[in-house]
Amino acid sequence: MIIDYKFYGKYVVIVGGGAEAYRKVLNFLDDGAKILVASRSFTNDIERLCEEKKICLLKVDIKDSEVFFAQLNPKPDVLAVATDDPTLNVQLAKLARAAGCMVYVADNPAISDFILPAVARIGDMRVAISTKGQSPAMAKILRQKIEKIITAEEMQQIKLQAHIRAMLKQQILDQKLRKKIIYEILGDEKVNTLLKEGKLDEAQNLAQQIIKSYQAKREEKRLWASPESG
Repeated sequence: MIIDYKFYGKYVVIVGGGAEAYRKVLNFLDDGAKILVASRSFTNDIERLCEEKKICLLKVDIKDSEVFFAQLNPKPDVLAVATDDPTLNVQLAKLARAAGCMVYVADNPAISDFILPAVARIGDMRVAISTKGQSPAMAKILRQKIEKIITAEEMQQIKLQAHIRAMLKQQILDQKLRKKIIYEILGDEKVNTLLKEGKLDEAQNLAQQIIKSYQAKREEKRLWASPESG
C-alpha cells in the first residue's frame, strides 16, 4: 500500500552525505520538509542546496550514536539514515524509534517505518513506483519509462482539472453532478484538442461553458418542477 504522507513543515534529519542521502533530501525537500543533513562530508549537490538556503548542514563524524542522537535538539519528526555503515544505521534507527521519531533506513526496509518509492516527476504530477524494497534498480527503470509516457496534453489536463474542480465546489453542491461534469470535460474532444495545441486558457473557457450549460439545465428543470410553473 502506497500512502502519500505529508511531510510539509516536518523536521527531518538525514544522516549521510553521499549520493543516496542526496536523493532522499530531494524527496523530502519536494514535500516541503525542514531538513538537516548530518555527515562528516557532503557531495557538491548537497552543499549547493545548503548554499541556496534550502537545507542546513551539520558536519560531524559520528563515533557514538547515543551521544549524537542526544545532541539533536529538537528531536526530529523523521530520522532518515543513509550512511555506508550498516551497524550505525541500525543503532540510530533504534534510538530514533525509542524517542518517538519516524524512521527510514535506506539500506534496510525491514526496520524502516516507511519506504520511499521511486518517484516520477512530470511538472506538478508525481507517480510513485514501489517494489517494496525488492528491486530499487527496477523501480528506477520503471520510473524512467513513466516519465517518457506522460504527454504534455495530459499535464495540461491536470491543470485544467484543478481549475474546474475549484470552480465546481463553489458553484455546485451535488457531488455526483460535479463528478459527471468533470468526466464530461475529460472526454470532450474540443477541450482535448485545445489542450493538445497548448491553449489552456481557451480550454478553460470551453469547460466553463460546459458547466454553465449544466447549471442552465438544472435551473430549467427546477422551474418546471415548481408549483408556480403550472
